[in-house]
Amino acid sequence: MRRVRTVKEMLNKIREPKKVSKKRATIYTLSIFIFGIALGIMSKWLDNIAFDDTIGWHRPIEVLDLGNFFSDIGIWLLLALMIAVFSASPVRAGINTFAFFAGTCVAYHAYTVLFSGFDPQSYMMIWYGITLFSPMLAVLCWYAKGKGIVPIILGMGIMAIITLSCFAIGLFYVDIKGILYILIYVASAVVLYRDPKQLVAILIGGFLLAFLLNPLWPYH
Repeated sequence: MRRVRTVKEMLNKIREPKKVSKKRATIYTLSIFIFGIALGIMSKWLDNIAFDDTIGWHRPIEVLDLGNFFSDIGIWLLLALMIAVFSASPVRAGINTFAFFAGTCVAYHAYTVLFSGFDPQSYMMIWYGITLFSPMLAVLCWYAKGKGIVPIILGMGIMAIITLSCFAIGLFYVDIKGILYILIYVASAVVLYRDPKQLVAILIGGFLLAFLLNPLWPYH
């Protein structure tokens, strides 16, 4: 019991959880779940839409390639990072992130079966796997906003993954995927920001780590 208390005290020194009422926490989690459902439906709808150049609001969607953008992992990593970091505690971060991915995956899967006429089981199993592991990763993201060397190391790891999601990296080159991916990268840095020294450390460390992890990255 004493050892548990000591670990808790050490973690609280990194970042201390905020106290929120159960009612407020439940409403927040439910809102995130509904938000996930809405994004899951929108993502699949963008996949199915047939663009018509004569329709004005179709043009920006086609130019920005939003269908492929929301099918890529980068935007989902950013949203999960934001949900985790801005949760009141590491436990709430895990619950909220799981609720987000659960809502998104179920909605996307159901929409595909009902309106696209096929069942993408093998593809969805990947995302259901991400959903199951998301609470553990969310806890790490929550502590990445804390103080000390541990959050800096966690921040480097997070920015390395974000870098791999937003840039095409080779041995002697770095290529930008598009303006929306630049926004993801900048937004991720803003979410993790605590002070200038910390920001420089996680950006440089994350960039160098991305080159090391690039051969293992499955989303090239």
